[in-house]
Amino acid sequence: MMPNVKHLHQQAIKALNHGQIQQAHQYLVTLVQTDPNHADGYFLLAMVNVQVGQIKKAIKLIEKALSFSKNTEYQVHLAKCYALDGQLYAAKKTAQKIAPYLINSALNADTLGVALSHIGLHEQAIKYYEKALELTKTQPQFFYNYGVCCKFLGLFDKAENAFEQAITLNPDHHQAHFALSDLTKVNEKHNHIPRLTQAFERAINPDAKLHIGHALAKEYQDTSHYDLAFAALNQGKSLKRQQTKFDNATSEQLFNTLTNLSIQNKSSCIHGEQSNEPIFVLGMPRSGTTLVERILSSHSDVMSAGELQDFGICTKQLSQTTSPHVLDDSTIKKAYQLDFATLGQSYLSATRVITGKTAHFIDKLPFNFFYVDLIRKALPNAKIICLLRDPLDTCIGNYRQLFTINNPYYQYSLDLMDTAKFYARFYKLMQHWQTLHGEQVKILQYEDLVAKPEQQIQGLLNYCNLPWQSQCVDFHLNTAPVSTASKVQVRQPLNNKSIGRWRQFSQYTKEIQTYLISQGVIS
Repeated sequence: MMPNVKHLHQQAIKALNHGQIQQAHQYLVTLVQTDPNHADGYFLLAMVNVQVGQIKKAIKLIEKALSFSKNTEYQVHLAKCYALDGQLYAAKKTAQKIAPYLINSALNADTLGVALSHIGLHEQAIKYYEKALELTKTQPQFFYNYGVCCKFLGLFDKAENAFEQAITLNPDHHQAHFALSDLTKVNEKHNHIPRLTQAFERAINPDAKLHIGHALAKEYQDTSHYDLAFAALNQGKSLKRQQTKFDNATSEQLFNTLTNLSIQNKSSCIHGEQSNEPIFVLGMPRSGTTLVERILSSHSDVMSAGELQDFGICTKQLSQTTSPHVLDDSTIKKAYQLDFATLGQSYLSATRVITGKTAHFIDKLPFNFFYVDLIRKALPNAKIICLLRDPLDTCIGNYRQLFTINNPYYQYSLDLMDTAKFYARFYKLMQHWQTLHGEQVKILQYEDLVAKPEQQIQGLLNYCNLPWQSQCVDFHLNTAPVSTASKVQVRQPLNNKSIGRWRQFSQYTKEIQTYLISQGVIS
């Protein structure tokens, strides 16, 4: 007896709605075997594959579904999957086929907004978020997503209202609590500390505890209660730290591999891609990289492409290693066997959806510092600017910052000593890169930039072979979107408020000071 197609479809949807992924998969496989033209069967199979991280397979399944039915929901999720897979041009092209006025589902509108935000197209994404909120005002996540987009675009009042709406709808929306505290500077009279304290006590999930702990710490710091701020950070990070312990041994091995391979492969006979378009601004997070990005992107010949993952992804793809991480020992070893011109060309092609055809573009992914030697080989005419900031300010800044959840790059920041150890490795690697590449890599001290802005900005422009333009000094007037932790600060004139901020927490830094002295990082 042939299975009933309608019944299989209904059972699959029911299983998906209850999170029964394996059961749903079995129903759907039987469904498409019974009816090979069942569009929704292929689409739902794609959703199963998204759940388990099989994005490439999900894309093929959605494309198959679309061959039978030009369903808007299918197109929306295809754009999202392209974005998740790093196929930025395909994501943009697919999303732009669906005008906001054609969408009658709030979820579809929000999903398209998320897809466009994922590839850095915030000005286009906001139209879809607005459409989602036009269709429904009962979903806290839609308000949160809209608020984040507004924050990137500098629409701070709209962002604040959106986060408040999300919290009104869901008092335990930990992401909205953090985003609101991160956006606004509070005082003793006007703050969210009582509300945050209650939410913190209710929070059980490690991610929720982490977000609200950071929010509390930010507001305690704003009100000069530094002991309470540090305690909130420790408590907020505790569960997450237990869940994802940072692997110092593997980290140390990676840094050593980079150093050793760069020495073994030192050669002047390598010919990479000759383009002079890219300007890499890199360094530890919270060291001033966004500030330099804003300064340079204020120049008429330069645009900011944001924090691109493309160099690491292209290196991984061309290396063809099967390890689960983009950056690891095996990938780096294979990378030194690549054709470097091909690597450079692949990187430039991957960035085109964002960069277009400007004379120069900035790639501001801080962790590109791992790839400095490979960048020099693949793109010998690219400019590389590394920011250095006071080690203690950098360590405290990283410990205080809530980075992308579950991103392995940032796991060190859950523990202050792990942060100091990571900083010491970074510092030594940058000294090595400068020894290896000399003036081809520009090291810029953040404190020098703040102390003598015009002189240092002139030096930056000279290094990048750019003529002087006065708007680079007035970078805070730059209206382009900012999607990093410095999105509020870089819209203000240059100031020294954050220099020496570590001293507010000096009673908690004695152990890392001793360690950094032992590593020759500070004296």
